[in-house]
Amino acid sequence: MTSVAEDAPAAKSAGREVAETLKTVAGGLAIALVLRVLLFEPFTIPSASMEPGLLTGDYVVTSKWDYGWSRHSIPLSPPLWRGRILFHSPQRGDVVVFKLPRDEAITYVKRIIGLPGDRVQVKGGTVFVNDRPIVRTPAGQADDPDQPGLVVRQERETRADGHPYITFDEGAGHDGDDTGVYVVPADHYFMMGDNRDNSLDSRWPKAMGVGYVPAENIIGKARFVMLSWREGASILKPWTWGKLRPSRFFRGVD
Repeated sequence: MTSVAEDAPAAKSAGREVAETLKTVAGGLAIALVLRVLLFEPFTIPSASMEPGLLTGDYVVTSKWDYGWSRHSIPLSPPLWRGRILFHSPQRGDVVVFKLPRDEAITYVKRIIGLPGDRVQVKGGTVFVNDRPIVRTPAGQADDPDQPGLVVRQERETRADGHPYITFDEGAGHDGDDTGVYVVPADHYFMMGDNRDNSLDSRWPKAMGVGYVPAENIIGKARFVMLSWREGASILKPWTWGKLRPSRFFRGVD
């Protein structure tokens, strides 16, 4: 029969083990939080607006240091300060993740088309920045991955750094193919999706679309697709792995 005196040391030992486990877990969570705030954060692509570069179901890693940090770099966007710390201006053509101005609980990913002070206009599907067109080169046709049976035109455009990317065009006569002139305010950016006829972006005002995006709302730069899966798949459910898209794993974002 075990005595109460003998049980006491065992209870203290078990208590110390629990305390050490909790410290280890807390330390790991703290490190993960710091890495997420300062370096990287993953996001799932929920829509087809950035096709063909990003597909619905892509799990994208975003880097935080490119543009400095704002309160949106921290989970839940606590109101700790305004503006950005160690701010570096994004470049035209960057693909960025940002908080939607009209609802900061929602996260979007788009391509930066207009910088502060730029004049942006779309005419016949061609984007003009400061009266100069973003040159489009036909790149053949493709099936829209998100809409079976829909064939779209592929157009090759080029970022400010000379790197090319592909956009989708469903043809003439779509909303957003012809617009007025947008003058991007100071400390704001003009965003567009690469799937030009299937993207709610800065062509529509803040009340119904995206509008101009404050610099503070930018979370980071989309770097690469870590994982990708079709609807219904999960890395935690082996029986759904047939819906994974391994060909997209660790693919860079143009």
